[in-house]
Amino acid sequence: MKLLLDEMYAGLKEYFEILGWDVLTAQDSGLRGAKDKDIVEYAKNNNLLLVTQDQKPADLADLKGVKYVLISNAMIAKIAEAKIREKYPNLKQK
Repeated sequence: MKLLLDEMYAGLKEYFEILGWDVLTAQDSGLRGAKDKDIVEYAKNNNLLLVTQDQKPADLADLKGVKYVLISNAMIAKIAEAKIREKYPNLKQK
């Protein structure tokens, strides 16, 4: 399956490619500044899995039966905290 990275994740394209994924960004697809529904429709029409940080396109993808992954700010914060604790186990919080 090919991934479609929403605009905020365009910088991750090379990383996903190195991991073996076939990747398009919203920008590659001519969707820079496009409405969420248009991005979801593009993903649906091209059988792409949408990777986004925004709840609205995730909700629209869910309604349309489009495969998607929502990477929330809370998820990013939890991953970052785990890495901080792993690297600096004795670091004290405020």
